[in-house]
Amino acid sequence: MKQPVTITKLKKMKQSGEPISMLTAYDYPSAKLAEEAELDMILVGDSLGNVVLGYDTTIPVTLDDMVYHTRAVARGARNTFIVADLPFMTYHLGKETTLRNAARLLQEGHAQAVKLEGGAEVADEVAALVRAGIPVMGHIGLTPQSVHQLGGYKVQGKLEKEAQRLIDDAKALEAAGAFSIVLELVTEPLAEAISSALTIPTIGIGAGRGCDGQVLVYHDILQYASPYYEKRFVKTYADIGSTIRSAIGAYVADVKSRAFPEQAHAFPMEQEVLRRLYGSGSGPEHEEAEAGQPGKQPRTKKNSESAASPDSVKGGSQS
Repeated sequence: MKQPVTITKLKKMKQSGEPISMLTAYDYPSAKLAEEAELDMILVGDSLGNVVLGYDTTIPVTLDDMVYHTRAVARGARNTFIVADLPFMTYHLGKETTLRNAARLLQEGHAQAVKLEGGAEVADEVAALVRAGIPVMGHIGLTPQSVHQLGGYKVQGKLEKEAQRLIDDAKALEAAGAFSIVLELVTEPLAEAISSALTIPTIGIGAGRGCDGQVLVYHDILQYASPYYEKRFVKTYADIGSTIRSAIGAYVADVKSRAFPEQAHAFPMEQEVLRRLYGSGSGPEHEEAEAGQPGKQPRTKKNSESAASPDSVKGGSQS
C-alpha cells in the first residue's frame, strides 16, 4: 500500500521535480476510488456546492456541509493526505473564529489540513492557524468565494499590476507558513514565475504546465454531470454521466416490461412452510407447480367454489 504523503514529502517532491497529483472528492466511494488510484492528495472542496449540492456558486456551502463531507471522505481514504476547504465567511471574522472553524475540519472532519482563499489579506489568519498546529494550503488567482466581486470566472494575472499582486500574495502566504498554494485560472507564465519564486509547492487548476502539481474536480474529469459543460483547462478521462443515464434507462425499461425481476432475483419458500401458511394444496407457488403437472389445471375462483363442501359455506339460506 502506498504511504500517505506528508508536508515534508510534498516539499521534497517539489525539490526533486516530481509532480503532485490532487483531485477533489466529496463522499466515501469517490474517496475510496481516488485512494485506490494512488493520488497524492485529496481536496474536499467547497466546489461540492456546485457539483453535489446543486448551487450556482460555492457561497451557500456551510461549515457543517464541509465537516459532513470531509468526514465521509476521511473514512474512504484513510491513507491519503486530505485537505478541506474553509467555506465562505468562516474566516475573515477574526483569528479566534478562524481557529475554531478550522479546528472542526480536523477534529470532526478528520482532515489533515485546511485551505482558504486569499492572499496578503489573510496572511495573519494563516499564521495563527499554523502557530496552532493546523497546516494551511493557500489559494490565489480566481477565488470562487469572491466570484461576484471578481465579476465572474475570469482568468487572473493578465495585467502587470494584477500579476505583481498575485506574486506578492504568494510570497505573503509562504511567509505566513502555508505549506502549499493553489493557483486557479492564472496565466501560465505567471504561474510558472510564482512556482519558481516559492520554496513551497504550487498546485495548479487552469494555471498551465509550470506548477508543481495539478488539481481537478472529480466530476469534471469523469463528466459526471448532466449536462456536462466542457472547460478549456480540464482533460476528461471518462463519460460516466452517459453511462449512468443509460444504465438507469435500461433498468426502467426492464421494470416496465417485467423483464426485471427474473426468477434468479427472487427468493423461494419451502413447500412445507407454504402448506402451513395457505393450507394443503393452496398458495401461489403450489398452484404454479400444479399447473406444470400433466393433467392438472390451474386453480380458478370457479373451480375453488365448486370444490368447496356445502356444509363449509357460512351464512347461506336456512329455508
